Amino acid sequence: MKENDAVTVRGLRKSYDGRVVVDGLDLDVGSGEVVGLIGANGAGKTTAVECIQGLRRPDSGTLRVLGLDPTTQADRLRPVLGSQLQDSALPDRLRVGEAIDLFSTARARDGGELIEQFGLHGRLRSAFSSLSGGERQRLFLVLALLNQPQLVILDELTQGLDPAARRDVWSAVATLRDAGTTVLLVTHELDEAEALCTRVVAMRAGRVLDSGRPADLIDRHGRRATIRFGLDDTAPADLIPQLRAVTGVDTVEVAGRQVTVRGDRRMIAYVGAALVQMRCVPADLGVEIPNLEGALLGLLDGAATSPSPQHQMIRSAA
Repeated sequence: MKENDAVTVRGLRKSYDGRVVVDGLDLDVGSGEVVGLIGANGAGKTTAVECIQGLRRPDSGTLRVLGLDPTTQADRLRPVLGSQLQDSALPDRLRVGEAIDLFSTARARDGGELIEQFGLHGRLRSAFSSLSGGERQRLFLVLALLNQPQLVILDELTQGLDPAARRDVWSAVATLRDAGTTVLLVTHELDEAEALCTRVVAMRAGRVLDSGRPADLIDRHGRRATIRFGLDDTAPADLIPQLRAVTGVDTVEVAGRQVTVRGDRRMIAYVGAALVQMRCVPADLGVEIPNLEGALLGLLDGAATSPSPQHQMIRSAA
């Protein structure tokens, strides 16, 4: 726990009808971080954030959110907290401009500025029912940010959206991240967490499995990054020993004229630089970059903790 943490949770436990949903959760969200709470449906993510917001009373544990206890000080917390919940909705006939007026407090920013920022200009007179899925989620973001909250909680922000709408919402959240806004993002979409979060907390069955930067989790749980290429007659005689000395390289294997290099993700750039320095032009170059989904999918689903074989593939032919 750090003095400037926006959220500190210790030993949070919550049960429903004798079924444990959150089981001893510890969680920290630092000021200015975008922390992703990830896990499969039923992992306890939404219940945890409902306790953090003061919407549910935990069975046990301690919570401090922006220096306040959400269990006993929810009335003081609410004005400085912005949230978009999984089941957020507005009346069908409510217009965008009316929603902004309805949710505005004395702390409110210029609603027109937010509408412009999140691409809803020209929609102020539009009814909620006429908005697309992506427009609705962007409106919920506007409402969550309207009163200049110190912490924003977003729960399954892109659930049910088509790919284009997801990209729009991702862009909006990236804007928050780049502006230094503190965000707790709840999602079961691992590509979303990897794209948007500065740190990720992985949950299963109400408990934290691991946490860290997306790149660190990939290194711990994912397969090694792999580079494969063919050799031609221009390859220097000492190519293999030089590759084995490159930063981040674990192994270099040679089968005939095919070379396979494995290591952590940083070695990709270093191997590329080494090949350029040696004036070696690889043939049929292929790079496999492990991603967060491939690293954590089996872990989150409760399967064996060996990494999933899924990878992001990049291929080029020389």
